[in-house]
Amino acid sequence: MPLRISSAGGAVEQACAAVRRALHERCTVLLNLPLEVQASEVPDGALAQASPVPPRPAVEPAAFEVAALTRVVERARRPVFVAGRGARSPAARDALEALAGRCGALLATSAVARGLFHGNPWSLDVSGGFAAPLAAELIGGADLIVGWGCALNMWTMRHGALIGAGTTVVQVDDDPSALGAHRELHLGVTGDVALTARHVLAAVGGERQGLRTPDIREALATRLRWRDLPYEDTGTRDRIDPRTLTVALDDILPADRVVGVDSGNFMGHPSVFLSVPDQDGFCFTQAYQSIGLGLATAIGAALARPDRLPVAALGDGGALMGAADLDTVRRLGLPMVVVVYNDDGYGAEVHHFGPGGHPLDTVVFPPTDIAAVARGYGFEAVTVRTRADLKAVEDWVAGPRSAPLLIDAQVVRDRGAWWLEEAFRGH
Repeated sequence: MPLRISSAGGAVEQACAAVRRALHERCTVLLNLPLEVQASEVPDGALAQASPVPPRPAVEPAAFEVAALTRVVERARRPVFVAGRGARSPAARDALEALAGRCGALLATSAVARGLFHGNPWSLDVSGGFAAPLAAELIGGADLIVGWGCALNMWTMRHGALIGAGTTVVQVDDDPSALGAHRELHLGVTGDVALTARHVLAAVGGERQGLRTPDIREALATRLRWRDLPYEDTGTRDRIDPRTLTVALDDILPADRVVGVDSGNFMGHPSVFLSVPDQDGFCFTQAYQSIGLGLATAIGAALARPDRLPVAALGDGGALMGAADLDTVRRLGLPMVVVVYNDDGYGAEVHHFGPGGHPLDTVVFPPTDIAAVARGYGFEAVTVRTRADLKAVEDWVAGPRSAPLLIDAQVVRDRGAWWLEEAFRGH
């Protein structure tokens, strides 16, 4: 949605209108600032007189839809709630946790809402391609799945594989056009997530055990996290297994962090092995299905949350596309950690097209010393080939931190990531 600053006198008002539109319509706004306006002086006091942008108005659900959802929830014996972008607020989280506790539901999120239920013992973490085996098993066995501000699209539902034959599917969204856009529904409810959940909570009678059994609680505590599951480390003297790398970084880096993840074969590893403190700790760049956006996204997250350590997780292809933003990180003085999963190629294409005998000349790179590139921009940098090389990261974390840090991780390239195989299998 393009908007234009037409004069210095109206610049503040027009900029606020752009922000309002982006927030209320949940769309990307391109704010055009003409050259002749750039050199003009904004009138004194204009910024102080600007009206604050109000939050998006909450949509009250219809009473008959609340009643229908209440009946569905009361009938369920194995309910699972999946929260998405529309539930990313403390109010929505609290309302969903309260309702899930009343009806015995397990809690999951889409990738973009990861961290929303961090610390809740009944959380399944992410649903979809990034779901741990136990989470996928429990979601797939649900007799009711409710998407709260969640599209329930092919990624979140693994192309429908996580929906059982007899599962009731419900979607709650404050945008009526979103209901059923990706999935056939048994019930669609137009309403704000927090308001709707609170209304249903007030209407549901009695407390149900549902899936909140002692056995399931123990399983979630011991077998849910990817990092707790055994795997065969395929690292060598020259290349580190990305799982080993990311688990180690999860232990080394401060827990109070905000993680921005680019796209590519590597992306599942930081998305599931790096923990985040809440829904504001994870920034996902998949809306455009494009690589190269991760570093810029992490810069925005770092500016929005200066109280947290920003971590940008990139592939080598995306890192080289966005290398100019390394200068932005340095000039802004951001204490950022940039992790580059370097496998000398566009890994998604290599592992998707290679087995079919397609030529890979255009998707395989000559070795690139990305650590040296980062030093040229004023970063501290370390090349990591084994677990022992991460001592330099521990030293940087211990401080003092005079510059941002780039980790050029030379990762194994023996196979495609599990989540990518799952995604391509759906096609």
